[in-house]
Amino acid sequence: MKKLSELHIKQDDSDHRCLELWCGDLVDLPASNAVDILVVSAREGSYRPSPKTLIRALWEKDISLEALAKDKLFDYRDSASCWLSKPIQSNAPGIYFKQILCFEPKKDECPEDVVDGIFRSLVPFVCGKNPLQNVAMPLVSTGRVARDTIDMMDALFGAAVKWLENGLPLKRLLIVENDESKALIMQGAFEILKKRYHKTVKPAASPMYDIFISYSHQNTEQMRIIEKELKQLRPGLRIFIDRLELQPGMAWQEMLFRSIDSSRKVIALYSPPYLDSANCLYEYNIARVLHIRSKKEILFPIFLYSTQAPLPPHMSEWQYEDCCEADEEKLRKACKKLVEQL
Repeated sequence: MKKLSELHIKQDDSDHRCLELWCGDLVDLPASNAVDILVVSAREGSYRPSPKTLIRALWEKDISLEALAKDKLFDYRDSASCWLSKPIQSNAPGIYFKQILCFEPKKDECPEDVVDGIFRSLVPFVCGKNPLQNVAMPLVSTGRVARDTIDMMDALFGAAVKWLENGLPLKRLLIVENDESKALIMQGAFEILKKRYHKTVKPAASPMYDIFISYSHQNTEQMRIIEKELKQLRPGLRIFIDRLELQPGMAWQEMLFRSIDSSRKVIALYSPPYLDSANCLYEYNIARVLHIRSKKEILFPIFLYSTQAPLPPHMSEWQYEDCCEADEEKLRKACKKLVEQL
């Protein structure tokens, strides 16, 4: 393993995260580069060990992704296009990772657009009670999918920096390429992107909003009740609501990051359609990362409607206001409690 470049990303006065580029073999890691999670990208539901793929390299070490997929630890494919394996049981040399996160973008999604989804997929596992803090991964979508190396490096670098800057609590993220000629191309792109990053670092902005409401559009009526109650309790509250603030053609992911980051509180309205919405869970994960980074009580979940299935583990650990089934008196009390916290 040879380190080609690195970027240290400062999150606050005492905390740094490191994005590293290496040339080497992900299934032959030295003990000094041991990680918690190895990210593997697969086509939806396809775990065939094709030649010259990471899945094949794992298979040759007697680690079958297909077998792991049959007995997953967590399955978030519906909400975050990923699943996490149970702890890897292997005595093979070079297997210095504890678990595999398999990222499976939808068939109709463009690889460059879904790189961001890898980091969204990591949130439940790196922000939990026993966080996994060191991750290694290849440059996704440049193998069988055959996307351009520089384009994918640009997309992966940008997404990684955005999430790490905004508080994703990874200590190290290793991007590893085994092919030396391809690794040199990636190194050149990495150095250019590093210079671009250093030129665009800006100081944190003051809060633009008092409250960001994350909700399913199927619960718009209940969201309006909450909005009205909040403004009655404190006229002049600055409330972010996506239908009012997000304009057609805007870079919505970046806008959401900036809007949530510049909000004092984020209300998450739990309901069956909320848990089924990738966009809602995207907003929730951003808020969760920022909640941990700031060490302030940013998240304010409200259980709006009960669900048949239990909440995912990474959501159930947060205290929430129980307002089922959209009980208006309970919603008013929750709004009063929130305003008192501002």
